[in-house]
Amino acid sequence: MSTPVLFDLPGPRARARIRIATIVGGLLVLAVIAFVLWRLGGNGQLDPARWSVLTDPRTGVPQALGEALVRTLQVAAVGMVLATALGLLLAVGRLSDHRWLRIPSATFIEFFRAIPLLVVIFALYFVLPKFGAEISAFAALTGGLVLYNASVLAEIFRAGILSVDRGQREAAFGLGMRKGQVMTLVLLPQAIRRMLPVLVAQLVVLLKDSSLGFIIGYFELLRQARSLVEFFTPRFGNEYTFQLYVAAGLIYIVINVLLSQVAKYVEKRTRRNRKTAATSEVAASAEAPVGTPAGPA
Repeated sequence: MSTPVLFDLPGPRARARIRIATIVGGLLVLAVIAFVLWRLGGNGQLDPARWSVLTDPRTGVPQALGEALVRTLQVAAVGMVLATALGLLLAVGRLSDHRWLRIPSATFIEFFRAIPLLVVIFALYFVLPKFGAEISAFAALTGGLVLYNASVLAEIFRAGILSVDRGQREAAFGLGMRKGQVMTLVLLPQAIRRMLPVLVAQLVVLLKDSSLGFIIGYFELLRQARSLVEFFTPRFGNEYTFQLYVAAGLIYIVINVLLSQVAKYVEKRTRRNRKTAATSEVAASAEAPVGTPAGPA
């Protein structure tokens, strides 16, 4: 079966223009990098003695950043698991045929999507204790991340489920499947593959939003870097400020890249999953009209 062409292939002139634009763009990027490095070198920011503070155990910086990284990953891991589970439940509830389940789910989603995450964290940490509910900084930060991101993930799940062709749902019902079986065996396996990139992007946002913990005194990675800057500034001025913030930023970048790579690996595995592929083929075969082949011979 031939693949439909969605765009015209570039001709010789278009390829030449693309090649020239690529070279010019690459040179501009290299020029910007060279300029930044030149300015940093002129200010002494590239001095190896300044960067050694990040690797010398005697300074306590590697240990402090390591502990902050563990606390950041703890918040992110708990938040990702709970937000994903709650978001899936909310999405299923919003798609329910029962009003008593659909309306509360929709209200929850719209309410927490409309409120800024920082306000949710403030409310959990500062308002709840006034009603006798003491809550730690870890619980307030995690709770805020879960409530906000669950509402966003719920819409991602709902959009992914609705993107599956309606005929597959009807075909599954025609085969005698119950509604729960249709959701778990036919719709979700295909929907998850489609929405995996968006899902991972939102989980990366959750990880980065954990830096809001510094507002309520939770010593995650950014708050720890700020604390180290405040510790070194009275003794050495701003000598290590740039290095400490760069270290925190690089750690965030490495974690996000690793998370993206894990998502790509999972996506490849799900594409090779025979059970998932078989489910799609069965649904497509059942959907095909009588006398029409389900696929190429």
